[in-house]
Amino acid sequence: MKPSRIILIRHGESLGNIDRAVYEHIPDYKLTLTDKGKEQARSCGKQLKEIVKDESCFFYVSPLWRTRQTFEHIAKAFDKELISKQEQPRIREQEWGHLKDLAECDRIDKERDAYGVFYYRIPDGESAADVYDRVSDFFGTLHRDFEKKDFPQNCIIISHGMTIRLFLMRWFHWSVEEFEMLKNPKNCSITILEKNANNKYELITKPDKK
Repeated sequence: MKPSRIILIRHGESLGNIDRAVYEHIPDYKLTLTDKGKEQARSCGKQLKEIVKDESCFFYVSPLWRTRQTFEHIAKAFDKELISKQEQPRIREQEWGHLKDLAECDRIDKERDAYGVFYYRIPDGESAADVYDRVSDFFGTLHRDFEKKDFPQNCIIISHGMTIRLFLMRWFHWSVEEFEMLKNPKNCSITILEKNANNKYELITKPDKK
């Protein structure tokens, strides 16, 4: 049964969001939430609970530490019997390669902005187009799960800014140019796709644009 809503949530503020120098010595997947990020996640859980009420929820969660922590704090707002969870590697953050110093990160940012965010492939990492491809593959899992008669009433995806932008691009068949106009959602922001009378999903939350 197709869920009433597909809800996309970016993780809370992480160490990498406040100090990019941490990428010199901590792998991206190990970055954890700041105290502010934990509070954002708890607040997000309360907001989410107000949206879904007592409806059931299935969470797909990126396996990176900051997204898993975000789920743990969001889940505190829910009765355990109403939620279930699956870690889903295909919705992880864009790969930035191995440890990089601040100067290298800045150089990559400038090159990517000049070349085009969608097509630029990070050295030893991925392009946004690569992430688009694995998000597209994840859609196969989503559609198969939505065919289950007992699928919960809400599908909630806890992921990353770039991945969420590419999810929306793929779902709504936006062009590369339309994607390039989007900003990353804010930490722990909630983006809602709601099923309408035609059994299609409408984007209720408008994304931020550059």
